[in-house]
Amino acid sequence: MHYLIGDLQGCDDAFARLLAEIGFSPSRDRLHLLGDLVNRGPASLAVLQRLERLGGSAVALLGNHDLHLLAVAHGVRPEHRSDTLRDILAHPRRDAWIEQLRRLPLADTAHGWLLVHAGVAPQWDASQALALAREVETLLRGPDLPGFLRVMYGNEPARWRDDLQGVDRWRCAINVFTRIRFVDADGTLDFRVKEGAAAAPPGLVPWYDAPRRRSAGAPIAFGHWSTLGLLERPDLLALDTGCVWGGQLTAVRVDGGRREVTQVACAQSAVPG
Repeated sequence: MHYLIGDLQGCDDAFARLLAEIGFSPSRDRLHLLGDLVNRGPASLAVLQRLERLGGSAVALLGNHDLHLLAVAHGVRPEHRSDTLRDILAHPRRDAWIEQLRRLPLADTAHGWLLVHAGVAPQWDASQALALAREVETLLRGPDLPGFLRVMYGNEPARWRDDLQGVDRWRCAINVFTRIRFVDADGTLDFRVKEGAAAAPPGLVPWYDAPRRRSAGAPIAFGHWSTLGLLERPDLLALDTGCVWGGQLTAVRVDGGRREVTQVACAQSAVPG
């Protein structure tokens, strides 16, 4: 049985209850976590420890909060007031956790689904998304991770072009994989609006509704967008249902063409803002 699971963000108690609810067996089942394993919630270290115990029965993507932990750990970014990463950063095995996180993929596949944390650029088809993920992952796993993290942040270029090179290419790709929500008519990313799809300002649409999106028809599952909530379409699953904000933690079983949704209620651990 294969399950896709939305953003945990350090909510280990909800994670444990969700596994109990689906009757998870590590010898039989496989979990695919869509990124943002840590931060904002109360037990980021416990989430990483649980995933380590699960071994090969759980695979995860890198989300923007996981990348933020890498940047903080390497002295590239300061901690934010809302961060809850101290338990990891102060742990004797912190270097082992950081090493494991840097080796997580930015995109994956499971039972015909393309898995990403935030989304896919309208200019990409599914195969290009996977190829670009591998390209950036090579840098994240390379010998100069701090150097890459220093140039990773920024909003430009905000529109993908196939002729982008070097830092511009990598930054744009990683912003798509971990930050995309709304785009304009030509596929330029908007980084300001974080509300749900119904709140789109004039001229903006959710990335998955972009005109002429090349990945249309390819089943895609993503997290990241808690204000969107659970979204189910034939070729689309949005699974960040705001656990850390007091929403739900969601799992969807997808093997054998299934679409079985399981949710557990979550205590609010963070306040937006």
